[in-house]
Amino acid sequence: MLFVENNNKDPYMNHALEEWLMDHTEEDCFLLWRNETAILLGKNQNAYAEVDMDYIREHNMKLVRRITGGGTVFTDPGNIMFSFISCNGKDDFSDFKKFTTPILRVLRDMGIEASFSGRNDLEIHGQKFSGNAQCRYKDKVLHHGTLMYNADVSKLAKALKVKEIKLRGKGVSSVRSRVTNIADHMYNPMDIEEFRSHLFHEVKRRTKDSKLFVLSDEQWEEVYQKSLKKHATPQWIYGKTPSFNVQLETKLSGGIVEVYLDVKKGRIHKVKIYGDFFSHGEIKDIEKVLEESLYERDALKQRLSTINMEHYFTNISGEELLTALI
Repeated sequence: MLFVENNNKDPYMNHALEEWLMDHTEEDCFLLWRNETAILLGKNQNAYAEVDMDYIREHNMKLVRRITGGGTVFTDPGNIMFSFISCNGKDDFSDFKKFTTPILRVLRDMGIEASFSGRNDLEIHGQKFSGNAQCRYKDKVLHHGTLMYNADVSKLAKALKVKEIKLRGKGVSSVRSRVTNIADHMYNPMDIEEFRSHLFHEVKRRTKDSKLFVLSDEQWEEVYQKSLKKHATPQWIYGKTPSFNVQLETKLSGGIVEVYLDVKKGRIHKVKIYGDFFSHGEIKDIEKVLEESLYERDALKQRLSTINMEHYFTNISGEELLTALI
C-alpha cells in the first residue's frame, strides 16, 4: 500500500489528489489531509437545501462537491480527513468497516473508546466524530472520512443552518447528530499535527508492504490543474445539484418581490417574478435574461449587471434583487 504524503490544505486540491491517485497508481493508497474551512457536499446533494449560503460567503468558507455520496460535511483546520483507495473495487464497495477498522484500532490503543455505528459513522460514547463515504471510480473504490479532532463546532452548526424557504429538494438530506472532538477524550494531549503524524505512522506500521509515496513538483502541478478544471468550477459545484423548486418572498426597499424558480442541474430552467413593486419595463424581459443562468450568486450578478434595473424595478438595486433570488 502507498502511504501518500500530503500537507496541502486547499480542499479542491485535496479532492483532485484523490482522483489523480486513482488515475495514476496501480496500488492501494492511504492518505491523511487537512482542509481550510470548507463545506463538503455529497455527490447527490442540493447545496441550497443544505448550506446557509450567506453565512459561508461572509466567513469565506469554500463550497466543495465530493465524488462520493452521503451527507454534508463541515471541515476546518481542526479536522483530519483520511482516504483509502482500494484496487479491489468489486468486493470492497460498501464495506465501511474494513476501511474504518485501522483508524479505530489506533484510537483504541490510545485509550479512546471509539466504535463503528449505524451506516457510516464513528462514535465515542454515542457522540459522532467521523462520517464516511464511498464511491466506485473505474475499477477502484474510494473511501474517505472525517476525523473531528478539535474542530470549531459552533461554526459547523451555523454553516449548515438551512434558511426557512419553501424548497422541495430531490437530493439527500443531511442528518444532524450530536458531535464530539477526539481531543476531548485524549488521556495524553497532543496537538493536531502530532496526532496526525501518530495516526499516519501507526496505520503504516500495521500495514503489510507499506511504502511512502511523495509526489514530484510536476505531479503536484497535474493535481493543481485538475482542481482548476473540475473541482473549483461552479459547473461542478452547482451543476451537480439535483432539480428543485424555489419559492421566495422578500420585502425590499421598492416593494415585495416574489420569485418562483425551477432549477435543473444547477441552472435556472424557468423563472417567474411577481410583486407589488413599480416597473416601467416588462418583467418577462428580466425572466428571459435569468433563464439558463447557473443558480449561483456570481453568475446571477453578472446577468443582472447587463440590465437597467431602474427601468424594471423602481428603487430596487441589482444587489437587492440578488437577495430575492438566492
